[in-house]
Amino acid sequence: MKNTILLFFALILMVSCKNDAKTETPEIKEETPEIAYASFGDKIDANDALSTAAMNEKYNAMSVGDTITTKMVGTITEVCPKKGCWMNLDMGDGKTVKVRFKDYGFFMPLDAKGEVIINGKAFVSETSVEDLKHYAEDAKKSEEEIAAITEPEITFGFEADGVLLKQ
Repeated sequence: MKNTILLFFALILMVSCKNDAKTETPEIKEETPEIAYASFGDKIDANDALSTAAMNEKYNAMSVGDTITTKMVGTITEVCPKKGCWMNLDMGDGKTVKVRFKDYGFFMPLDAKGEVIINGKAFVSETSVEDLKHYAEDAKKSEEEIAAITEPEITFGFEADGVLLKQ
């Protein structure tokens, strides 16, 4: 009986001293830096936005009156200095896209510059001489520059329902 008790305690001692610690290799997570954006209009994310070059190809394949729903990346070249009610984005090759905001539901900061991601409807339209002169006045162009506008122009347009401005 004495041996049984001793054996019992030895067994308990061995079980309690057993090392159950598993040596796991810590999972290494590759962190991508978060890009900070200021959001305007509807909430959108930065995923799946077309590059300027890809969007330029889409615009070039469109005719006056065509519309597509898309998301694209662009660089601001100009913002309406009166209230931020429109902005122009550089499309390369001297082309720009005029971005207006759905139902005038939001505006851009007057000093906005840099990269943006816009979501909404892209279209090709013919801009009248009257509208071109109005935009020139908003942009505080000179009287001579405004008077030089005599013909309508085919323009790339975009009605944005959401904008992310890179900080």
